[in-house]
Amino acid sequence: MPLNLKEQLADDMKSAMRARDKERLSVIRQAQAAVKQREVDESTTLDDAEVLAVIEKMIKQRRDAETQYRDAGRDELADAENAEIHVLEHYLPARLTDADLDAVIDRAVADHEGASMRDMGKIMGQLKTELAGQADMSDVSARLKARLQ
Repeated sequence: MPLNLKEQLADDMKSAMRARDKERLSVIRQAQAAVKQREVDESTTLDDAEVLAVIEKMIKQRRDAETQYRDAGRDELADAENAEIHVLEHYLPARLTDADLDAVIDRAVADHEGASMRDMGKIMGQLKTELAGQADMSDVSARLKARLQ
């Protein structure tokens, strides 16, 4: 039986501790803390989709920080952020190819017959849940906008 994401984080933390991989251990602990914080804030237990959303948010924050560090000429800090991104990406599902992504977008547009730009919010809502972790949502948004125009 496959592990859920929280169990996988716990197991990976143990293996990082055994391997004395401090960088990986730090990132995994940050991810676990973010998940736990959200659970406490919302007084709930997160399922895999919600844990995935937390991890995606962490990756987005690190990408933004990496860009800012590179712009400021702080390549060593940018490289550290990039290393953290690679650890976190391990927990994301496989990315869709461009062809598969276009097929999913086309199907979502077809579901909303006669779709126009007014339907973009509804279609993006559907795509966001359907493509969680499998695609960059800004790319999906750009592709959908081009398709609707």
